[in-house]
Amino acid sequence: MDRRKLIQYLLLNVFVSASVTGGILFWYDRNYRAVSQPAVIQQAAPISGNDSAPASNTELQTDIPVKISSVVGAGVLSSEIAIIKFEGEGQLDLTAWQLKDEDGNTYTFRNITLYPNGAVQVHTAVGTDTVIDLYWGIGEGVWSSGEEARLFDSQGNLRAVYRVP
Repeated sequence: MDRRKLIQYLLLNVFVSASVTGGILFWYDRNYRAVSQPAVIQQAAPISGNDSAPASNTELQTDIPVKISSVVGAGVLSSEIAIIKFEGEGQLDLTAWQLKDEDGNTYTFRNITLYPNGAVQVHTAVGTDTVIDLYWGIGEGVWSSGEEARLFDSQGNLRAVYRVP
């Protein structure tokens, strides 16, 4: 076999290997790394129509081990997701908790309970809620690089802060 043909086969092999590896890593990142199958139960009944937000306490309280573990796809509506994770014991009722950005956009959680190591994904886009995927229903991207995502409990106490990379 001549060298020219060998180099072509080697380049083809490198391209195919890189493409397959990239595809697998993308699939893994999208489906498993961000949120492994969490233990979450969501009840169907929505909260009452009271849209008034509780007064906000801007001092971070860490007695409840809940965090915003990441914001994925910032600025791209179709892939924008905020991931909320509970790392405590027992269960955490997120009913009436709020996820806010610095521009005043607010997502209020309906009746949902997280269990130890459970997580939920809040998609910015419109969609149908499931036990691990909640949809904000905003028509444009909310998060931007450098912005802070903030999670407030039902009494308005700041529980988690995450700076979007």
